Amino acid sequence: MKRRDFVKKAGVGAAAVVAATAINAPYVKAAKKTTIRWRMQTYAGPALAAHVIKPSIDAFNKVADGEMKIKLYYADQLVPTGELFRAMQKGTIDAVQSDDDSIAAPVDVSVFGGYFPFATRYSLDVPVLFNQYGLNEIWEEAYGEVEGVKWLSAGAWDPCHFNTVKPIRSLADLKGKRVFTFPTAGKFLSRFGVVPVTLPWEDIEVAVQTGELDGIAWSGITEDYTVGWADVTNYFLTNNISGAWAGSYFANEDAWEAIPEHLKELFRLCMDSSHYYRQHWYWGGEADLRTNGTKLKLTSIPDNEWATVESEAYKFWDEIAKTSPRCAKVIGIFKKYAETMAKAGRPYRYS
Repeated sequence: MKRRDFVKKAGVGAAAVVAATAINAPYVKAAKKTTIRWRMQTYAGPALAAHVIKPSIDAFNKVADGEMKIKLYYADQLVPTGELFRAMQKGTIDAVQSDDDSIAAPVDVSVFGGYFPFATRYSLDVPVLFNQYGLNEIWEEAYGEVEGVKWLSAGAWDPCHFNTVKPIRSLADLKGKRVFTFPTAGKFLSRFGVVPVTLPWEDIEVAVQTGELDGIAWSGITEDYTVGWADVTNYFLTNNISGAWAGSYFANEDAWEAIPEHLKELFRLCMDSSHYYRQHWYWGGEADLRTNGTKLKLTSIPDNEWATVESEAYKFWDEIAKTSPRCAKVIGIFKKYAETMAKAGRPYRYS
């Protein structure tokens, strides 16, 4: 037999064997991957969450392409906001978006979450403080001492203003006002006669309508219009006690460690997209609604009178600094940052 014929016949025979083997082999169905499922709760109600977190979670679910799916719940939907941290520790929920203050995080730095008086003037101050002045490392250290929870990232939201039923034109007008606000902000504002009130987020509108609340110091004017508070209050105080809310993303530690690295990176990117969206949404919204909004009348406390509030805030800083060495370190950073911004001048600080 010629070599060429032999190779040809051998090739045909081999192909026949392979084909027969393939035909006779049992069919094996590819194993279906199990989708990782998370339950995540934000401290924001549905109307607000539709802007500040839902788009980023929707994007995550789309890109994860079935590997992982996050179901988003809104304020108090699964557990009350004040119990979110413990629920996350226990694994009742897998992740949380909130400020440290509102969820009663058992760390000393939780006092700086939400609105710490006069620590920031603009929303950009928050990412700069965390990424360039060392707050990221401090938060990682603090939460690293707590079992069961992984702190992931911090970002900024809107400034803290009053919107009220009756006008505020002096510090005297604040006395006796029952106001929904954040824990630390409420503690500070009580120095001026404000009565801080804690209620479920979804009850605020009705509480104002029934007279249980005189006003709200929980947001800027963008949220007032977005969530409906501008429909039940009449006035907006242009003075604020903080230029930006500071809040974070957290995850149950076991849940976080269980997901592969590429999904962790995807989640980090989605957190960043959420942080970025809030920067421009609030910045543009605050200016637009102050000038073009028709529901709230603007009032102001004179600068020389408001200066006493700022002066009192710095005393408050020193009191908090005494509560722990780590808090003292954060206050030191705030002071250094404020000094740097003041020396830098416009546009960083105008006064």
